[in-house]
Amino acid sequence: DGVVEAVRQTVIAAQVSGAIVALDAKVGDSVRAGQVLLRIDARAAEQNAAASDAQVQAARASLEVAAQEFERQKQLFQKNYISQAAMQRAESNLKATRAQLAAQGAQAGAARTESGLHVVRAPFSGVVSDVPVSLGDMAMPGRPLLTLYDPAALRVTAAVPQTVATRIGPGQLPRIELPGLPAARRSPASARTQVLPTVDAATHTMQVRVDLSSDVQGLAPGMFARLWLPSSGDSGPASQSLTVPLQAVVRHAEMTGLYVLDADGRPGLRQVRLGRVEGDRVEVLSGLMPGERVATDPQAAAHVR
Repeated sequence: DGVVEAVRQTVIAAQVSGAIVALDAKVGDSVRAGQVLLRIDARAAEQNAAASDAQVQAARASLEVAAQEFERQKQLFQKNYISQAAMQRAESNLKATRAQLAAQGAQAGAARTESGLHVVRAPFSGVVSDVPVSLGDMAMPGRPLLTLYDPAALRVTAAVPQTVATRIGPGQLPRIELPGLPAARRSPASARTQVLPTVDAATHTMQVRVDLSSDVQGLAPGMFARLWLPSSGDSGPASQSLTVPLQAVVRHAEMTGLYVLDADGRPGLRQVRLGRVEGDRVEVLSGLMPGERVATDPQAAAHVR
């Protein structure tokens, strides 16, 4: 059993603080890359940007005055009307004014950038799946504003026992089943299989990801899915599914098991996971290994001591 996931999904968070004054997207909307999704009150930031631009203009005017003064001092120095120290002071003043203009320009750029952060745009084309804020809410840096995913890039992810996952060979494409879709679209084509190289220490499972083709319609992240995996890496008899007679299955409350015979022929109850039923036999997905024997009469096996 697995779940449908979005390969590309992002949670858009606020980078600045302020009240939300416009909310142009709702859950389920399809948006384009660069489309405006949300606006945060930017009046204070715009005023800061305007003040920074004014300071840049003032610094530019000061630079013009310092440059003219430097030229006059240079001409006087060439005629020996002023000292070397006066000439150096004029040159230092020109350099300091230039540095001040550069600093004011950088500060103005930062103010304009911060002002632009009050407009939230879609980073890519996709579907809005969650909007945890409302008009008038206060946005704070790091607070989630919207969740967006790309419906053209979906995959099925399942936790598979490591004994099975390690037998999935390169190029093998498991069969995908989507019970929530109509029968005609219940088994879409898979594009690529990836087995993550890490094992969950608690469940001893590996994560298998199967990419769906981009033409699958009607899917959304979180939908239930099922993967039918090969039982071995080759195409011989070992790749056939492992089945047992239906009469051998024992069901106690929420436990499903089989009486498995040990080397001495003594039965022991073992929990298993079952799959498809074909006629009078049922597929065993986990809990039983090929070659092991099971008791076909559970009631008789339960009384063996």
